Amino acid sequence: MKILYLTQWFEPEPIFKGLGFAKALAAKGHRVEVLTGFPNYPGGRILPGYRVRLRQREQMQGIPVTRVALYPSHDASAIRRSANYLSFAASAATVGACSVTGPDVVYAYHPPATIALPAMVIGAARGAPFVLDVQDLWPDTLLATGMASRPWLLKAAGAFCDLAYCRAKRISVISNGFKRALVARGVPEDKIEVIYNWGREETSAPGGPDAPILREAAIEGRFSVVFAGTMGRAQALSSVLEAAALVARRAPQVRFVFVGGGIEAAELQARAAEMALPNAAFLPLRPAAEVAPLLAAANVLLVHLRDDPLFSITIPSKTQAYMQAGRPVLMAVRGDAADLVREAGAGVCVPPEDPEALAAAVCDLAAAPPEALDAMGARGRAYYQAHLSFAAGVARVDELLRRVAAGG
Repeated sequence: MKILYLTQWFEPEPIFKGLGFAKALAAKGHRVEVLTGFPNYPGGRILPGYRVRLRQREQMQGIPVTRVALYPSHDASAIRRSANYLSFAASAATVGACSVTGPDVVYAYHPPATIALPAMVIGAARGAPFVLDVQDLWPDTLLATGMASRPWLLKAAGAFCDLAYCRAKRISVISNGFKRALVARGVPEDKIEVIYNWGREETSAPGGPDAPILREAAIEGRFSVVFAGTMGRAQALSSVLEAAALVARRAPQVRFVFVGGGIEAAELQARAAEMALPNAAFLPLRPAAEVAPLLAAANVLLVHLRDDPLFSITIPSKTQAYMQAGRPVLMAVRGDAADLVREAGAGVCVPPEDPEALAAAVCDLAAAPPEALDAMGARGRAYYQAHLSFAAGVARVDELLRRVAAGG
């Protein structure tokens, strides 16, 4: 079976479902081709070794990759971010559609939702059904993250997504909450498959006690609460800083470590300095393999999102990464993500954007016996291996694509 994997982001960008995913599908006996853009995520600048041109072909470990032009951007400007999304969609629907060989099925990775435009064009032109992998709900995400707020723009985005859902042969979603939301929007229930995301297992080796990131984090002899990932509006980490201030007075042995980048990273670091927090450290964005030793060594791993209805049906990808690391998860997100942690017995759940509740939970965890924390982590890792692993997820995707290509 010939699979066209359509994604705006791909290696060498640090993305989910990248080259490892494509190679895993190829290992199932398929011919996999990737149509993507020129790498510019997460900094919004073209990565070394590339320059924007109309089209470029390359082979990446046996996987043919076609790159088409886009406007590089990934900052807080809604106009520039829109230009990034729309330019790739237009290039992929025109130059890309003429550049790829005829697929049996198209697998389109969303976000952004604009990926559905080339999926529909290529599907119609090549007579191939497409599967839409929905990782974000638009226009809900646009409103929740502040990227768009004008009613006419949100309405237009919603109408486009409804068209995409209608034209897709099948839709893959990351949680039961996503499925309920799409059914409420009129998508037939039997058209939707729930396939959980997995962690980046190729970068999960814990490393040793001398890993550079452990020295930078300075967690030896401290009870460490680690947040690793994007620091943007959706994460609402200012309330975590408020919780850190409370914890500093109640449990001075606790250290909060924030690792990553994002549009609010510098602002959060400046605010922590203004608050004179003695227990907060910020480390810059780095490859997931370099962060793995810190996840494995942390006492608690923190997930935090804004208190928004959208996020109650979201399972942040760091949930799987944390459970895979085998450390207790402190889940400050409502809904499906919290349910997953409770079902696994992998940690503690608190309301989001509630500094007092978060501080109390951190203090309770810091006072708990080490063996209790180790047991939480072990349960999380076991649950991950059984239900959320890379092998389990790829098998589900493979089965779905085979059915769609066969007309099922």
